[in-house]
Amino acid sequence: MKYYPALPALFTENRARFAAALEPGAIAIFVSNDEMPLNGDAHYVFRQNSDLYWLSGITQEDSMVILFPDHPDPRYKEVLVLVRPNELKEKWDGRRLRAEEAKKISGIGTIVWLDNLEVLLQQWVHMADFIYLDTNENDRKGGPLITRQYRYVAEMKEKYPLHRYRRSARILRTLRAVKTALEVSLMQEAADITGATFTDLLRFIRPGVMEYEIEAEIYRGFLSRRSTGPAYESIIASGDRARTLHYIANNGECLDGELVLMDFGATYGGYSADLTRTVPVNGRFTSRQKEVYNACLELHYFAKELLTPGITLNAYHQKMGERASEVFVDIGLLTVADIRNQPAESPAYWKYMYHGVSHHLGIDVHDLGPRSEPLEAGMVLTVEPGIYIEEEQMGIRIENDVWITLEGNKDLMGKVPITAGEIEALMEEKG
Repeated sequence: MKYYPALPALFTENRARFAAALEPGAIAIFVSNDEMPLNGDAHYVFRQNSDLYWLSGITQEDSMVILFPDHPDPRYKEVLVLVRPNELKEKWDGRRLRAEEAKKISGIGTIVWLDNLEVLLQQWVHMADFIYLDTNENDRKGGPLITRQYRYVAEMKEKYPLHRYRRSARILRTLRAVKTALEVSLMQEAADITGATFTDLLRFIRPGVMEYEIEAEIYRGFLSRRSTGPAYESIIASGDRARTLHYIANNGECLDGELVLMDFGATYGGYSADLTRTVPVNGRFTSRQKEVYNACLELHYFAKELLTPGITLNAYHQKMGERASEVFVDIGLLTVADIRNQPAESPAYWKYMYHGVSHHLGIDVHDLGPRSEPLEAGMVLTVEPGIYIEEEQMGIRIENDVWITLEGNKDLMGKVPITAGEIEALMEEKG
């Protein structure tokens, strides 16, 4: 693997947290993601089921994690299921994990080969009262694809119709939202890699550079620093393209006098970073660009102060909207009358900031976490206010990753250049 292996203590701790939340007499089963076909005999790059990775650190396809805390035989309280290494398949697709290697990664002491599982699993299920199965309950989930998770749910219910079933996702939604110190250490490494790559970009960007050239430099920066690659499709949007929130074509030219918005993040040890910076292509903000940039930065700092234990995301976004309205009046985008006459269901500031300011971050870029319940210490969220002005063909967004603690927030990207002055000074170094 490109990154240094995560400590098995991370995954051992995660399993203990999950097992403690199970009902007595419960068995929990997690299956890996599908290998997705591309075209012909090709596949998309395999990405592990995030819940299975959170429990084991295993990134290999056709793997399973089975947890049965009340099993009378200690060997079967935690089981990792792997596909048996096959010499012919390894000649084509590469080496598969051996049992001892998998034990060192996961901290799970019992390895069962997938072709031996059926008889053992039947015995375990017959001893259990509850079966916990995993499904995707991310609120942003979309699409009609029936994944392996849901096929496995249907298979188990057909085989064992009289058992009582439970949703692992209900537990994981809470547990994965609150990061342990070991998890945050991996997120910090991802943030550091992302920040160092951004600093390199400031010395690279110039008028005439193509957006895809910047994207290529991001890949280089990530891979050379042991990241497995980007956590999501990088957004490199110059000029008016920056107003498109999920612009990923990245095929335009960055012109003199424009701003270029870059939203990208590295993965490290399975965990994600998420950074956005908006910089002048020629290295110098115009007075108006700097005014709007500083207004966005003010909102960024305001948002970080709000992210404290106890606040809900709904209340947080309401306060952000109120502050954004005031800031937009200050920079001439709104009038006091606009705010006074705005309909409650469509605030005036939405014209210039039409997305949420924060989301949970972790293994997934849009990670599991509560929306209506209060935020807790240990959660990591992005802070990403934006200002998008159609009349001026300008889009600015500034994003860092913030770890909420009882002693105050920690900005995982606190060392990454963020002020207009810092950005201009570094861009001047390219000569």
